[in-house]
Amino acid sequence: MILSGRDYLESIRDGRTIYVGGEQIKDATTHPAFRGAAQTFAAIYDLKASPELRDEMTFEEGGERFSMHYLQPRTQEDLRRRHRAHRRITDFTLGLMGRTPDTVASSITGMTLAREVFERPGGYADNLENIYRHMRRNDVFCTYAIVPPQGARSKEFYNNKVRQPALQVTAEDDRGVTLNGMKMLATSAAYAHEVLIGNVMPLDAARRKEAITCVIPLNLPGLSLWARRPFNRSGEAEFDAPLTARYDESDCMLVFKDVHVPWEKVIVHDDAELSRNIYHHTPAHVIANHQCMVRFSTKMRTFLGMANLITRATGAHEIPAVREVLGRLAAAEAGFSAMVAGQIENYEKVGDSGVMYGRRELYGAIHWAMEQHSAIIDTLRELMGGGHFQFPADIGILQNEELAETFQELWASGAISAVDRMRVFKFAWDLIGSDLASRATSYEKFFVGPAFAVRNYNFIYTPWDRFSSSIEDAMARYDAPMPLGIAAQ
Repeated sequence: MILSGRDYLESIRDGRTIYVGGEQIKDATTHPAFRGAAQTFAAIYDLKASPELRDEMTFEEGGERFSMHYLQPRTQEDLRRRHRAHRRITDFTLGLMGRTPDTVASSITGMTLAREVFERPGGYADNLENIYRHMRRNDVFCTYAIVPPQGARSKEFYNNKVRQPALQVTAEDDRGVTLNGMKMLATSAAYAHEVLIGNVMPLDAARRKEAITCVIPLNLPGLSLWARRPFNRSGEAEFDAPLTARYDESDCMLVFKDVHVPWEKVIVHDDAELSRNIYHHTPAHVIANHQCMVRFSTKMRTFLGMANLITRATGAHEIPAVREVLGRLAAAEAGFSAMVAGQIENYEKVGDSGVMYGRRELYGAIHWAMEQHSAIIDTLRELMGGGHFQFPADIGILQNEELAETFQELWASGAISAVDRMRVFKFAWDLIGSDLASRATSYEKFFVGPAFAVRNYNFIYTPWDRFSSSIEDAMARYDAPMPLGIAAQ
C-alpha cells in the first residue's frame, strides 16, 4: 500500500503525547509550529504516490506495491533504484530534512538482509521479519531513538542507588516488557508513525536491561515526546523564513513511564552485544547512511546554487577572486557526488543473495561531510557579507505604501528588484544563519556519532594489509646493494 499525503496526515492524528515546554500539542498537523513540516512530509507521500513516478518511487512484489526504500537490494541495479528514489526525495527537500520516511526504513530493510545475526538467544528474527513486512505493507514512516541521554553515560549511575535515566526494561510478563526511562534524539518523531528504540553505542554486559531493541507506535500509553523549542514562530511570514516554515522536522526526547511493549515488537532483548551489532553486523548502518549521504550531496547542490544567487544579487559574480571561490565550491560538490556514486560502483555482497553500498566510500563521505560542513557555511557567509542585515526586518514593509515605494526604489540592483533581492537574502540567512541553520550545523556533525567513531569506521574498513603489501612487493623487486667488503672481493 502506498499512502497519499492526505492519508498520511490522518494517520498521525493518533493520540500521541507531545510537549513543548509546558504546552501539550494536541495535533501536530494543525499546530502553527508543526504544521509546515507536516505538510512537507505529506507532500513527500504524494510525491511517492504520483503515477508518473510510480516505477521510480515504488516496486512490486507478490502483486503489491511498496515504497522503494523497502526494497531488499539483491543486485547493483537494486542499489541504483534505491539511490534514485532517495535522490528524488532529497531534491524535493533541498537536502535539508535529515529524517524523511526513507531513512529508518532503510535501516530496518538492511537488518533483514542478515537474518542470521538475530538467530541467537537474545534475538527475535521472526519478529524482525514480521515488523519489516508490517512497515512496508502500511507505508510506515519510522524514526529512531538509539542513543541514551548524555547524563546516563556516566558510570557513577551504576555504582549508587540514584535512579539513572537511560531507558531499560523494568518488568516482564507473558505479554511483553515494561519500559521506563529516556531515549534520544528522535528527529521527526512528531511526524512519524513508529520509532525504532535501540542502542547504536556499545553497552557493558552488566547493562543488559538497557539492551532492548523494539519498533513501537508513538502513541503507546505512557510514552511522551518532549520536543525542543520549535523554530517556526507563529505569525512569521513564510517569505521571511522560507526554510524554517517547511523543513523544521523537530527533535524529541522520548520519555517512558511504565510503557508496555508486546513481545512481537521486540527484536533484541537482554543481549548487550547484539543490541549494537545489529547495525554493523548487518547492512543496516550502511544502507541507511547511504540515504544520508545522498541527502548531503543534494545539500551541497543547494549550497552551490545559493552561492551563485548571492553573488549575482551583490554584483560580485564576475570578480575573479569570487569566481575562484565559486569554482572551489563547485569542485567540492562534484567530488562529493563522486564519493556517493562510488558507493554504488564499489558495492559489496551480503551473505548468499544480498548487496549493500561500499563501506569505505560511505564512511569516507560521512567523514568529509562532518568535517567540511561548517567550512562551507563560513564560505557562504563570507560571500553574503552583511547583505542580510541591510534589508528591512520583514516583508511587512510592503504593507506601508510610502515605505514600500522607498524600498523598491533604493534596494533594487540592476535588473534585480528589491523584493527579489530580499527573497535571496532571506533564503540564504535561513540556510546559514538562522536557528534552523544552527541546528543543522550540529546535526551534520553528530548525526552518525562523535568524530572519533566516524574515524574508527574508516580505520576498520580500510584494507591496510593490501595497501602495505603492494609497497612491500615493490621493495622486494629491488636488489639490495652488496656490502662494500664483499663487492671488493
